[in-house]
Amino acid sequence: MEILQGFVDAVNGILQSSGLFTLNWQNYVMIGVSILLLYLAIKKQYEPLLLLPIAFGMLLVNLYPAIMAAPSTELLTAEQCAAQSVTTSGHAQMVIDGVTYYENPTYGGLLYYLYQGVKLGIYPPLIFLGIGCMTDFGPLIANPKSLILGAAAQIGIFITFTGAIFLGFTEAEAGAIGIIGGADGPTAIYVTTKLAPHLLGSIAIAAYSYMALVPIIQPPIMKALTTKKERSVVMEQLRPVSKLEKIMFPVIVVILIAIFLPDAAPLVGMLMLGNLFKESGVVERLAKTAQNELMNIITIFLGTTVGATASGQNFLTWDTIKIIVLGLIAFCMGTACGILFGKLMYKFTGGKVNPLIGSAGVSAVPMAARVAQRVGQQENPGNFLLMHAMGPNVAGVIGSAVAAGVLLNVVG
Repeated sequence: MEILQGFVDAVNGILQSSGLFTLNWQNYVMIGVSILLLYLAIKKQYEPLLLLPIAFGMLLVNLYPAIMAAPSTELLTAEQCAAQSVTTSGHAQMVIDGVTYYENPTYGGLLYYLYQGVKLGIYPPLIFLGIGCMTDFGPLIANPKSLILGAAAQIGIFITFTGAIFLGFTEAEAGAIGIIGGADGPTAIYVTTKLAPHLLGSIAIAAYSYMALVPIIQPPIMKALTTKKERSVVMEQLRPVSKLEKIMFPVIVVILIAIFLPDAAPLVGMLMLGNLFKESGVVERLAKTAQNELMNIITIFLGTTVGATASGQNFLTWDTIKIIVLGLIAFCMGTACGILFGKLMYKFTGGKVNPLIGSAGVSAVPMAARVAQRVGQQENPGNFLLMHAMGPNVAGVIGSAVAAGVLLNVVG
């Protein structure tokens, strides 16, 4: 009989500690959302390198919230230590009202410790280091006017910043929300950790989701704002760019940014360091490590821990709904502004610039450039816009980092 009672107690203990009793409806909703994101990452292949770990991190934290639990310390008397089989030797002591207490530290969850790289602003610059190693600034150097399109696409950030303030967010929160419009996940995370860390889960999920949905969101805007004639424009081939120009570019950019906008220096500096690794040709091992092993490791840590911030209790709020809507507006406005400036360039150059490349001014590299190429070829199969769109695309990476620096300087 005692054996049977012991078995029943053991089963009851397992059930009481299981998710059936500890999880609430918010957790189950977020589990459903994570499964949807996993579907989009695997089946639809929407930015799977980021969306998959984010979705799985979200799944983990809503199934097992303790995986993001912070470490803590409880005070126990000698009797409590004995009852809980906690040794008192080696533990720090504290005397309160004549009673001796022993500190009993408990460790945090696995993802809590990995998340410190996000919280301390370490992972985003390292991601930029890898991006720099994989980025060819040649199209931008060959066509410096692309900088205008990259800058124009950042207007959506500041429009949304204003709108977020009107909806009741603080200036710091509005700055973190607005940066979603740059379609640059690492930059959004970096700015949010500095300005509004309590909104990180919502902003990161929104930023990466919209990056992943570029092929769905951008084409309707592109077609609505351009004519068939404009979309059919075939642009002239870009001039060759010398190796010296490619080596000088990252050095000049980092000097200018660090002097005039030091808040953007961590992101732009690591981006340009990675690019210098690539273009110098003398540190091939470092370039390969930065764009492969290091980039992959940081992507796993960043994506999984960012997803793990989206627990049901924190994520399912009215502020999250506002952020998702504002983020979509920011992204659409950035795309639209890039296209509209592309139309101006089309007019001023006598029809030599295809306005579609302006949509790539958001810094979703290289997805946005590929979308411009695809939409252009739908109108004219002989149209090859990819390299032309890469100019505004990489300009958008710099532009979003500069916009982040401006926001950090103004409201940080």
